[in-house]
Amino acid sequence: MARLQDIYRNEAAPRLMEQLRIGNPMAVPRFSKITLNMGVGEAVADKKVLDFAVADLKKIAGQQPVICKARVSVASFKIRAGFPVGCKVTLRRERMWE
Repeated sequence: MARLQDIYRNEAAPRLMEQLRIGNPMAVPRFSKITLNMGVGEAVADKKVLDFAVADLKKIAGQQPVICKARVSVASFKIRAGFPVGCKVTLRRERMWE
C-alpha cells in the first residue's frame, strides 16, 4: 500500500468521520482522480517550450501527458482555435497514491 493511501485510511478518514459526524466508513469522501495541468503561454511563439513542459510533467507524473489545445481564438493573446497551449495528466487508482 502506498504511503499516502495508508495515511488517508488510518488518519485522515477517521478524522473526517468525527468532524462530519459520519457513522458509516463508506460514506467518507474519497479521492477518485488527481489531475495535473500546465498552461504554457509562450507556446504560441516557440513550440519547443511546449515540448519542455511535456517532458517536465512526464517526469513529475510518471506517465505521458496529453497536449491541450485552445478552444476559441483570442486575438489579444494571439491564439487561434486549435493551437496547443498546455498539457495535462490524469492520475487514477494506484498511480494517484504514489
